[in-house]
Amino acid sequence: MRVLNVSNTAIATAIVFGGYHLLWSILVFIGYAQRVIDFVLWAHFIKPVYTIEPFEISRAAVLLLLTTVVGYVVGGGFAIIWNALHRR
Repeated sequence: MRVLNVSNTAIATAIVFGGYHLLWSILVFIGYAQRVIDFVLWAHFIKPVYTIEPFEISRAAVLLLLTTVVGYVVGGGFAIIWNALHRR
């Protein structure tokens, strides 16, 4: 099995987590987030009961920072565990 580079894996996961939430922030900004969340909940057989609040740049920045850091930690942790389980 191939060894994962911890730093590269952490960065890649941070980009995915942060990018996903950047897309969400854009949907909130342009006013499409409510339609998206209503559809996602409906498709999962959940009655939509949530209301998307207006866009706030400071809240979006916190969301992006937090999810990017969490993505980095999750990716790094995954790579460390992967490498430990695949040592020869």
